[in-house]
Amino acid sequence: MIKTARSHTLLPKPKSVIVELSPTPEKFLEDDLESSQLHSQGCLYPYLEKKKLLDGSIAFYPRVIGERDPNNPTLWRWGYNWEERVDGIWKGRSIGSIPPGAVPMIRTLQQQGATRENIITFIKKAKTKKTLPKLDVCKNFDNTKLKPVMPDDAPIAVVLFAGGGGIEAGMVQAGIRPVIAVEFDPTKPDLSRAIALNHHRNFHEYGCKVIQLTVQEVARLGFIGFKSRPDYLHASPVCANFSQAHTAKAGKGGETTDDLTAAIAVAEAIRQLQPRVFTLENVPRYQKSQSFSIILDALEQEGYSVNYSVVNMADFGLPQARRRLVLIASRGFHVALPSGATPCGWYEAIVHLIPTMPDSQLLPKQQQALEKFLAGNAPTPLLIERVGGRKLPKYKPGPHPANTILRCLRRAAPTHFTDHKGCNRSKFADIWLPDGTVKSLSIAGAAKLQGFPDWYEFSSEAATAGSIIGYSVPPSFATQLFMSAQSIAM
Repeated sequence: MIKTARSHTLLPKPKSVIVELSPTPEKFLEDDLESSQLHSQGCLYPYLEKKKLLDGSIAFYPRVIGERDPNNPTLWRWGYNWEERVDGIWKGRSIGSIPPGAVPMIRTLQQQGATRENIITFIKKAKTKKTLPKLDVCKNFDNTKLKPVMPDDAPIAVVLFAGGGGIEAGMVQAGIRPVIAVEFDPTKPDLSRAIALNHHRNFHEYGCKVIQLTVQEVARLGFIGFKSRPDYLHASPVCANFSQAHTAKAGKGGETTDDLTAAIAVAEAIRQLQPRVFTLENVPRYQKSQSFSIILDALEQEGYSVNYSVVNMADFGLPQARRRLVLIASRGFHVALPSGATPCGWYEAIVHLIPTMPDSQLLPKQQQALEKFLAGNAPTPLLIERVGGRKLPKYKPGPHPANTILRCLRRAAPTHFTDHKGCNRSKFADIWLPDGTVKSLSIAGAAKLQGFPDWYEFSSEAATAGSIIGYSVPPSFATQLFMSAQSIAM
């Protein structure tokens, strides 16, 4: 065994706009750029997209607050111009909408003296390249609106403790078909049924069957109807008794009979189903539990190579600090955890959604937190939680990942989405902008911070949508995990 360190919500409709692209500048070359260079290499240039709103005002895209950094490629649209000789006459040609991520490589090609034809070939590949796997979460939001189409021979997966399908969303993005999802929490039957219904809404077209029984009950029934030897088996056992937030309140975590029987059921699933790849996700403290040892023992007995570690998903491009234990096991080949992705701040991730979010006002303690921040820092967008108790609310500046999005792990506990009585919170976090604007973070915004693709449909009820978001494995991370596995396993 190889071990690494144990270490559809209803949103306000956005303003309709009339789209008008800014014309390509007549003079787009640097003053000292020779005509021969334009002929041989062409010119890479930034521009802005101009949109006229129905109220008559003009907005420029990409949208930014404050100064537009000339050295940040993501704050500009990009084009490439060159000239071709046609019938003895030089004529201008251009390619627009170049992905910002391709800009550094294009500049390198130019510096290395690459031919215009080679540069154009690279640009065309960059524009037509498939968007999966997504290793740069923040730069690919516009590429997640279309729901993936799954081929008939796609790898198949079984998911235990499925929730609303965060792990399944990541699987689908990676080209894996979820066929069975087990989801039922007897301590919250109504919420669990609502979550299962939302799961069905999103994944039934892939032939995924939701079994509304506990994993223990399914194991006692001998996994009837499950296909043996699936390509993937995933489990995210309930983490309430291992959560740091829970144990901080209770004094210390107490592993229960339910935790142990759940682990035994997972171990039995490994033995009976014999998946090619098994994955597990949980809170960091789970790795010190007897439950985790039960699962590790089953993997070792069945001959799996195991790799697990506690990772911060912010290191994998998620715009949220979220530390989780992640395990991946395989038999007959070795699969490692993914290597990570470009870091991303929360503001960059949801700036395109902020105009659609409802206006809000800071609570007194939020205002105190803001003033404390501004006393020693330059104004920058802040994400300020409304759940703070006696202490000042937590906040995060725009360039940093958001704090971990919480969902109630204990009854009568306040979280981002529910109050002490378990009722919906209409507001759970606010966004303060340097111009004084205050917006209430929407479910769509929270989903984006959790790495959900735009095609995923949420319940209109905040408690249900919030539970799905807070409980889920971030789909953007799951995509990277399964793409890494796919590159070796298939």
